[in-house]
Amino acid sequence: MSLTGFASPWWFLLLIVAAAVVVGYVYAMRARRRRTMRFSNLALLERVAPRGEGWTRHVPAALLVVSLILLTFSLAGPTAEQKVPRNRATVMLVIDVSLSMEATDVEPTRLKAAQDAARSFAEGLTPGVNLGLISFAGTATVLVAPTTERDGVTHAIDNLKLAQSTATGEGIFAALQSVESFSAVVGGADGPPPARVVLMTDGKQTVPQDEYAPRGAFTAAGVAKQKDIPVTTISFGTSNGSVEIEGKEVPVEVDDSSMREIARLSGGDFYKAATADELKQVYDSLGEQIGYETKDVDASKPWVVLGTIVLIGAAGSSLFLGQRLP
Repeated sequence: MSLTGFASPWWFLLLIVAAAVVVGYVYAMRARRRRTMRFSNLALLERVAPRGEGWTRHVPAALLVVSLILLTFSLAGPTAEQKVPRNRATVMLVIDVSLSMEATDVEPTRLKAAQDAARSFAEGLTPGVNLGLISFAGTATVLVAPTTERDGVTHAIDNLKLAQSTATGEGIFAALQSVESFSAVVGGADGPPPARVVLMTDGKQTVPQDEYAPRGAFTAAGVAKQKDIPVTTISFGTSNGSVEIEGKEVPVEVDDSSMREIARLSGGDFYKAATADELKQVYDSLGEQIGYETKDVDASKPWVVLGTIVLIGAAGSSLFLGQRLP
């Protein structure tokens, strides 16, 4: 049983009572022996006194003390780490739908593999998390606002369409705006729910070309950092990808360095996925991180159960061995 602490450690003062019971029991046993030794007719004592029960006569008292210790532990409120589902969190899934996603270096295509993994992520995310979806190419489009309903998200993922250009910054800015709008509605006394952006793209930003421009990806990552909304980036694809545009074969290499920098600037994490299986593993890992959190929860029940069982054992052994309660 792994414990992380106690909610009410002052209850351990009751251990003084357990110690007093031990001292009282030892004193009573010695007093009983002294009274026995004062008996003048030892031959008569052997005939009228019950035969000694040896060490077994101490079993009820020992069990009683153990039960007191166990119940004291339970009253002190032991806590243990446990993964629990998040009930207040917002996640914006931002997916690149630029023409480079048509590359077949990831079978059957980058887009199809991305759709399959994103759908699995959405369906497996814990019910209490609000999930939204944004697609971006030359511009960004909010397809689904944050919601706990997954059907709309999975339907939108299945219907993603390719378009020209890659405006990564616009995708991030759209996600931040969606998070703020949603938080303004659901935020209560506890403040807005924690939020995160999950950005999946396979190529370098093309609109604008300067990532530090006012609407560039690095600028957007800095704004995300200021708003305490980390951007987790997934760089998807290989260095061998290419697509046919206007009859020409155009290479579409992934841009790991930019994705890594966006994650760093925003305080998020960077992931690399070169195959459909790797992308699925990344999304599974994210689902575990985002959907659950580790908390210190009450762990007193096992101590209560064990203490009660031992107490019952003390009463039962006392009745069986001495025909009386301890």
